[in-house]
Amino acid sequence: EREIGERQRIFESSLDLILVVDGSGRIQRASPAARDILGCAPEALVGREVAALACEDDAERMRARLLGLGTGEPMRDFQCRVRHADGHAVALSWNGVGDGTEQRYFLVGRDLSEHLKLEQQLRHAQRLDAIGQLTGGVAHDFNNILTVITGTIDALAISVKGDPQVAALVKLMDEAAERGAQLTRQLLAFARKQPLQPRDIDVNALVADTMAMLRPTLGEHIEIETHLEETAWHAFVDPGQLAAAILNLAVNARDAMPEGGKLTIETDNVVLDEAYCAAYAEVRPGPYAMIAITDTGCGIPPDIRDKVFEPFFTTKSPGRGTGLGLSMVYGFIKQSGGHIRIYSETGQGTTFRMYLPRPDGRAAEETAELPAAAVEAGGGETILIAEDDAMVRAHVTEQIRSLGYRTLAAAHGEEALAILEREPAVDLLFTDVIMPGGMNGRQLADAARRRRPGLKVLFTSGYTENAVIHHGRLDPGVLLLAKPYRKVELARMIRTALGGKASQVPEEAGPLAAAS
Repeated sequence: EREIGERQRIFESSLDLILVVDGSGRIQRASPAARDILGCAPEALVGREVAALACEDDAERMRARLLGLGTGEPMRDFQCRVRHADGHAVALSWNGVGDGTEQRYFLVGRDLSEHLKLEQQLRHAQRLDAIGQLTGGVAHDFNNILTVITGTIDALAISVKGDPQVAALVKLMDEAAERGAQLTRQLLAFARKQPLQPRDIDVNALVADTMAMLRPTLGEHIEIETHLEETAWHAFVDPGQLAAAILNLAVNARDAMPEGGKLTIETDNVVLDEAYCAAYAEVRPGPYAMIAITDTGCGIPPDIRDKVFEPFFTTKSPGRGTGLGLSMVYGFIKQSGGHIRIYSETGQGTTFRMYLPRPDGRAAEETAELPAAAVEAGGGETILIAEDDAMVRAHVTEQIRSLGYRTLAAAHGEEALAILEREPAVDLLFTDVIMPGGMNGRQLADAARRRRPGLKVLFTSGYTENAVIHHGRLDPGVLLLAKPYRKVELARMIRTALGGKASQVPEEAGPLAAAS
């Protein structure tokens, strides 16, 4: 009697669906879990055929497994979809045994919905990571090409100053190259390979400042509303990139409301617990500053919701967008150690929630401001260039030589170290971060400094990696010149790395971009 009572308690309290089935496959008893799993009362299942609960494609499979139970073959981890009372399919894992009489069977069905959801989210995160790796590699190679193109354009611009017609063509080339550079920056943002400058920021103040840019951008047909938490926590992110993320999400919302609507921006303090974070890859439990952007537009259909962060994915007509805006937001948030979540209903609107890490006492790295008045020439110092791309190596060697430096060039780390061994006077190592042959730029710099303590080093790369940057932040004491770069940027960063100015020559040509 005690054993019977214990079985009854298990039957009543189990989170799994327990069914008692007769020899013909009809349900005699169903546990209370039927309400949560199938959306119906246990009594409503009594008398129904078990196989009839299964979705059409799985019904015959269920009948076959029940026949197997009749022959003494146990049912183990049999996955079968059953129909919920509201019509949607529920994946269950079934285990079953007979009572030895061939007149009654016991089935236990475990709801796999959460498990499958976690698997899907993991696959989605892995897919985005794989796309990010591919994207970063393509951007790296493209930046090498652009480095040569932009440098050549700068030289051409000087030589054709006396010919307005040719100068106009060179200007078009320069604008096209700059568009290419912007494209690679967007790709690197998604790939989480962009250098960031995180600092302690007041999210309410940043949202308020961004509003000034939003109003003319969105147009009069969009109503803007804000709900800012008065005691909103500060965040530790790159303020420029966060402002760009808000702007991208707002523009995306505007495009979802072509006939007009309302855009709501809110801030809040959120603590993500262990249970929530277990469902999302790379999310750590703890406090976050949250910024939410909500529109009243068309919503995002469920079948494409997992694709919206992929680069170049867009539902807009050709020419109306690159499909990189949301990719940039995703990459920035993830690289910053945050989390982004979409809530959307077709025809009702969409909410993007950005969860931003708090400062936790971290300090921002100070970035030196470089003067913009002139190209700084060299004073005959010797610079060792380590660059695996032959075209880039030849180009940058000539650029540095024209600035008044003596140059030595190597195709990989081992060659650079060999040159360092035989050359008594090397003032600066200018090395690409990513090089083949088992030695990256950081490893080369470390090995070179062991041989020449105090050797100055300037890194360059088409994209960042953990060799010199972690979570988007340059390691302390590291100088990085991002590709593609102009000759003026190269000159200034070399002088900065060497620790002072030698002489100045008039600036050449080409727009300036951030050097790090």
